[in-house]
Amino acid sequence: MIKKLSASVLFCLISLNLCAQNWGGGVDYDRLHFGFTFQYISSELKVYKKANWRDPFYDNSGQMIKDSPYSISSPKSPGFALGFVSDLKLTENLNLRLTPLLVFTDRMLDYRYGNEEDNQLKKTSATMVDIPLGFKIKSDRINNYRAYFIAGGKYSIDIISKKKTNNELINDPLEKLVLNKRNFFSYEAGIGLDLYFEFFKLSPEIKLSNSFGSILHRDKEENAFSQPLDKVFLRNFQFSLYFE
Repeated sequence: MIKKLSASVLFCLISLNLCAQNWGGGVDYDRLHFGFTFQYISSELKVYKKANWRDPFYDNSGQMIKDSPYSISSPKSPGFALGFVSDLKLTENLNLRLTPLLVFTDRMLDYRYGNEEDNQLKKTSATMVDIPLGFKIKSDRINNYRAYFIAGGKYSIDIISKKKTNNELINDPLEKLVLNKRNFFSYEAGIGLDLYFEFFKLSPEIKLSNSFGSILHRDKEENAFSQPLDKVFLRNFQFSLYFE
């Protein structure tokens, strides 16, 4: 629904922009300019399992807590982000962009067992501060349009309360969480289109990002859901609207 609405809004804006060349608020003439952004995010985890990931899980007393899983996967989870834009013009076709974001998203792992009643979906909620820094390589402007490619990296830190992700406070072994690292780096790349209006510039953009390393955080004691996992990487698909 969100994607269809975004596509409809974008189509209407492009249709309205089929006219004489617009000023675009003069942002292309400024050495440094600012703006804001709204983003739709689809997150998933790329899961690497241990060689013995299908082994049952036993507690310290030897009691079996969870049977052997036959599948561990990560369904896509929607989220959104709000942020600001700082854009430094380096040349006519190259800009350096810093776009700090407040990101609200979930990450999910789907565990399947022989008995369907044992199936479990583990969700980790995250409230992130992302600090992406990237180079924006732009084509020459044609009327009210300019295509671009953007690539760079970002630093992410989870600001959610540590008490909400503390497995030591959870007594039920089947309610234990699969924890993620609180901070990590990612690389990202995307494409977009600058649309010039009379008093501002609008830039729809799609971008893919992937964490540099595993974001899996291990407690001192493994639980039934973290034990089968070797590495977990975070992948995001982002659709953004930038207003500058």
